[in-house]
Amino acid sequence: MIKNFRADFGCNGTMKVVIQRVTEACVSVDGGTCGAIRNGLLVFVGVAREDTTEDADYLLDKLLGLRIFPDEQGKMNRNIQEAGGELLIISQFTLYGDCRKGRRPSFDRAAPPEQALTLYSYLIESARRGPVKVETGVFQASMQVHLVNDGPVTILIDSVRKTGD
Repeated sequence: MIKNFRADFGCNGTMKVVIQRVTEACVSVDGGTCGAIRNGLLVFVGVAREDTTEDADYLLDKLLGLRIFPDEQGKMNRNIQEAGGELLIISQFTLYGDCRKGRRPSFDRAAPPEQALTLYSYLIESARRGPVKVETGVFQASMQVHLVNDGPVTILIDSVRKTGD
């Protein structure tokens, strides 16, 4: 039972994203803004050792298709393109922080930097071929992220469950 619970909730190493619907967001490095959006999705991306481009493709499809923007009646019924939104995509290996033992998180399940950069870059390049503007942070940099969460709406998605779209 516990094994199935862990697999269902992305504990076995799958690409993860934390999505926040925002009215504005920006990321800066060393005091300079490197990415900024209005009305869209701030997306934190964590890459695991086992992840592939298939995981990135799955998550990008989910990101672009999620109906989490309000329609004329205020119901979450529009996707990012229909809402005229933008994406701010930021790498965040700390999504794989395992805090079950001790007080210092273990990041053993996170992909090594070279692999994570390859998949993070792939996700960004794929997103830029799509219908919405894409901004990014700087991989492995110490970044400051500022946002206004709209709703608030915050959603977690991982690539472990690729059925029932």
